[in-house]
Amino acid sequence: MLGLSQQQLAAVIGVTYQQAHKYERGLNRISAGRLFQIAHVLDVPVAWFFEGLSEDSGAAPLSARQRMCLELARNFSLIENEKHQEALSQMARALAAQQPDMG
Repeated sequence: MLGLSQQQLAAVIGVTYQQAHKYERGLNRISAGRLFQIAHVLDVPVAWFFEGLSEDSGAAPLSARQRMCLELARNFSLIENEKHQEALSQMARALAAQQPDMG
């Protein structure tokens, strides 16, 4: 739609032509972050890639915990400052390592 070749798109999103070709052919999966990046480059919402898919795809609805994890990942990816990302990551590791007091 934008007149970009696979080579141009690959360069813009920081992957090799071969990787972009594998994405297009469905040989490799695209991570959520990479899909977000591609949508940004193409100036379309991420939902654009899913238009036409049935709402009832047979998949089980997400649990509250799954929705929270997806929201956390989405928000984390929007943090531009790498030091802030690292600080948040360290905090999550510290919280995960805490064991409840069983005494």
